[in-house]
Amino acid sequence: MNVLITSAASDLAQNLAAALSGEHQVRLTDLVDVDTELEFVRSDLGHGEETNRLVEGIDAIVHLAQIPPALLAESDRPENLEIDFQTRCSYNLLQAACEEGVDRAVYASSLRLFDQHEEDWAVTEVWRPRPTAEVPVLSDYLGEFVCREFAREGRIRIACLRLGRLVRAEEAEGQAFDSAWLEMGDAVQAFECALRAEARPWQIFHIQSEFPSARFTIDRAKEGLDFKPQFHVEG
Repeated sequence: MNVLITSAASDLAQNLAAALSGEHQVRLTDLVDVDTELEFVRSDLGHGEETNRLVEGIDAIVHLAQIPPALLAESDRPENLEIDFQTRCSYNLLQAACEEGVDRAVYASSLRLFDQHEEDWAVTEVWRPRPTAEVPVLSDYLGEFVCREFAREGRIRIACLRLGRLVRAEEAEGQAFDSAWLEMGDAVQAFECALRAEARPWQIFHIQSEFPSARFTIDRAKEGLDFKPQFHVEG
């Protein structure tokens, strides 16, 4: 499978690319240059032929949708930049994908869409998000809308993975327990599972590591994606 991964500068993209490159042909892209031995194409995901060329020959897209922190720090209007990336750039990417015959995509959203729900509630995918007005959270919510409309129009099949707070196992030992942790290895596995699973028009999965006091239920991901988180901690 030829897989395009966006936000190549992010830790998640680097770990996912390393995991996929053994069995798949991986192409990376980002808004900034990235030093990698894999194929890399710098792209601003604009509305033009360069985005079509970016997705040409691709079978599946993993849209991690993370802006490099340095770009946000340099921007005079970082809030606008973040929302623009999640909406306009996601639209441009999916539009080009449809025009070039890309069959499926996986979009990375966030479980922070449920920050306003009580922490002792067992939140599933059927719950309606209640995002705060924080720009990173709101932009993820808007990005989901863009993806969902493409899927509902039958133009491309999309799996939306709402991710918990990313952490590495070695870092978790020195941090206060977080009931929404998602260990990096489990996150990578979730995307691998989503690419292997039968693609459907529009699916949402909650993705976090599994422990007794986990913030969210992940039964749908375990059943529908064969997701088997390996990281465990006593909460």
